[in-house]
Amino acid sequence: MTQRTLVLLKPDAVKRGLVGEILSRFEAKGLSLVAMELRTIDSTHSDGHYAEHVERDFYPPLRDFVTSGPLVAVVLEGDEAVDVVRLLNGATDGRKALPGTIRGDLSLSNRENLVHGSDSPESAAREIALWFPGLAD
Repeated sequence: MTQRTLVLLKPDAVKRGLVGEILSRFEAKGLSLVAMELRTIDSTHSDGHYAEHVERDFYPPLRDFVTSGPLVAVVLEGDEAVDVVRLLNGATDGRKALPGTIRGDLSLSNRENLVHGSDSPESAAREIALWFPGLAD
């Protein structure tokens, strides 16, 4: 089933020069690039994106991190794109992510873990509408 999903290459990925390497992993898997934009976000945009986490203890430092510098927002499309991206990303905590995944190979942090991927088709639709309103269904 062809799906679209949102991926964020977080400020640490941009700062470390890993954008090309990370995107190439998604493309090598067969996912197609639909939209991409380098941008910075403010706290309001972060709160909208991470709405389900705003009241959680871990969120304020996450907000500070994602608003700290440029990130790359990407819409990818392909067969079972949501699940494929999540498998390629690896476990949220880069210290526990399996080798061969983006986080397992390139991250040693839980918060600064390089990438975000939508966790369901419903989240993907909401997130794509937030980041790329022109692509909303």
